[in-house]
Amino acid sequence: MCGDQVGLNPAEAYVLGCAFVLHDAAMGAASYETSVPDALGQQRWRDLVSVAYFHRKGCWPDRAELDTPPAEIAEACQATAIRETHAEQARKLVDQPWPSSTGNEIFLMQDVQLREAYGPLIGELAASHWWSVDKLADRFRTAKGSLTWQPADWIIEPLKLACILRLADAAQIDSRRAPTFLFSLRKPQGIAREHWRFQEHVSRPHLDGDRITYTSLRPFLPHDASAWWLALDYLRGVDQELKKVDALLHDLGHRRLAARAVARVDSPERFAELFPVSDWRPIDATVKVSDVPALVETLGGEQLYGKEPEVAVRELIQNAQDAVLARHAVEADASEGRIDASLTAAEGSWYLEIRDNGIGMDEETLVHGLLDFGTSGWSSTRIRNRLPGLASGGFQPAGRFGIGFFSVFLLGDQVELISRRYDASVADARRLTFDGPAHRPLLSPLPAGGRAAAGTTVRVKLKMNPYDIQGLLRRTSDDRLGQLIRRLVLENAVPIRIWEPDATQPDTIPPFALATGAPEEVFDRLYPPLMDSWRAGQEKQRLQLRDAFVERATELVDGSGRRIGLATLWTDLNYQGQGNFSGIVPVNGFLADQTMAFAGYLAGQPSRASRDKATWWQIRLRFVSGCAPRNNSFATSGTSVTRSKWNWPARCTVRSTASRTTSLFPLQQRACSVRSMSRHGPHSGQKSSWPQAQMSLPGPGHRRSITTCRDGTCNSPTTGSSSS
Repeated sequence: MCGDQVGLNPAEAYVLGCAFVLHDAAMGAASYETSVPDALGQQRWRDLVSVAYFHRKGCWPDRAELDTPPAEIAEACQATAIRETHAEQARKLVDQPWPSSTGNEIFLMQDVQLREAYGPLIGELAASHWWSVDKLADRFRTAKGSLTWQPADWIIEPLKLACILRLADAAQIDSRRAPTFLFSLRKPQGIAREHWRFQEHVSRPHLDGDRITYTSLRPFLPHDASAWWLALDYLRGVDQELKKVDALLHDLGHRRLAARAVARVDSPERFAELFPVSDWRPIDATVKVSDVPALVETLGGEQLYGKEPEVAVRELIQNAQDAVLARHAVEADASEGRIDASLTAAEGSWYLEIRDNGIGMDEETLVHGLLDFGTSGWSSTRIRNRLPGLASGGFQPAGRFGIGFFSVFLLGDQVELISRRYDASVADARRLTFDGPAHRPLLSPLPAGGRAAAGTTVRVKLKMNPYDIQGLLRRTSDDRLGQLIRRLVLENAVPIRIWEPDATQPDTIPPFALATGAPEEVFDRLYPPLMDSWRAGQEKQRLQLRDAFVERATELVDGSGRRIGLATLWTDLNYQGQGNFSGIVPVNGFLADQTMAFAGYLAGQPSRASRDKATWWQIRLRFVSGCAPRNNSFATSGTSVTRSKWNWPARCTVRSTASRTTSLFPLQQRACSVRSMSRHGPHSGQKSSWPQAQMSLPGPGHRRSITTCRDGTCNSPTTGSSSS
């Protein structure tokens, strides 16, 4: 690494050697005085578990799962915690004692004078390999003089030592780190196996000019192709580190190290000259994105969401609500959260503004969270580390795809975002301006004299008048922003204040949860009251239908007993009035899909990133003789719907030919016929049919006769007990 032109005096050799020891020692659990979770702290450990759980399970854990995660997640989190904190832990190891069997204290550096003199610098050097290269110049710019009893020329150059440690740590790759026999004993899996396999092949590296040359004596067979590609990717990373350090030393006028790059990693073909392959040929077919702004323009607007500008309103409000809930998770005494939505006209143009007083964003989060297209910041370890305590505070974000913000370009190209983190000063506020998704945004501090409250404000210049036939308010009947937001936001945990043009007071949507609302409240939220005087007749009809919904609606609950739907499982309400009473499928409380199969709501899961379609189980029943479900609870399990919390004695049971119970419904009258039943899953046209059945119900406590009908032919009645 150093070559002949860079040497070390004894003091530098001692400090560098100790830094190597501390760095490697910190990679073991034994370096922690307590357990890894305890050393990490409850907040950070829960945040780590939360992200790992989300990546493995696809959902956020509840509090019980955070406290006792599955063994495989806990094990993975411990390895991640050690990897992410070992640099910080290395700094602590200088002064950390271990008790001996006789009660004495043992230190890794036993000499008190050397530990006190060199300990802080050694700890900093051991931790520095985790820093950016630019940070090295700031922290290690000044040389350190020798101790009084040492020769005067034993001067320590910390920057030189930090660069050597950084590069040696990255470049130490050969078969000595991956013994073949140990591989057979440990049997590593996944990415660890690929690392082990490629290092098994690597011979001792040597310096050829200013290039470190790695070679493999034996070829990579087809079953080790992934290990070959991992070797190329890893050594390309080493190459980048070498070049960064060389540029730093050159720019600062320091002596440059001998190793400045890795040989032949510029192409797979040239790399194969040093790392040969057998029975296959490496072709770099990796998906590449050469023009990120063009990709965002293509996928961040109409191509993903279609010509539905209102989708952007939904996404911006959801992001604002996540931000407010995140702040309340990490700041116990946070002020009451709120979201403000306004529509204003200025200088011949219309502007939509969504403002929240939530967690806010610093520059790091703006660049590596918001602008990282396709990556949800909430599930990023980088963002979670900057906001410790999110998981402990019970925060479970609705956003998951990392593309929602870019829907704002459906509304217009000129977008301004101003954000200040909740615990930052006014001077730390940042302004991000866009001139369309195809252009790179401009990040800057606020102009002189500008002030920003904690939270985030997004302001977009609408490309079209909102009152035009294809404008933002085209799906409203009264041309009000409030009606649009009420249609999109079916439940909210944060108050939403809506400011219509020229309004002096906002129209506030209070917090509401579909899972706990009374049936009449749910109906009013799904199908809001009609307040205009000229619509009095329609409002009267709506109230009549609400009474019918309250009488007929059936509650569906999940396995934990939480309501996931409240609906009438037939289409009568859709045709009884002039209004729109179609069934609604919300995702995380926001409108995702609608259907004519029922009235009410059934919670769904997004079936694509645009969240304009959702997966839900659809059950169709045609009742005769006035047969209708009562307002009781159902529970879903897989593709079946089973009855729970019985308080109505009579019921119909529809069975398939395999005698599997697929649905149980309480009945209002003593006799009914269930004519047909089908279900729709995540794929269009997916149906399953059951044989028709007629059931005569003489009343509670009596035996019931069942007649099974197929293709218009009914067999003779059978008699059985109520459990048949």
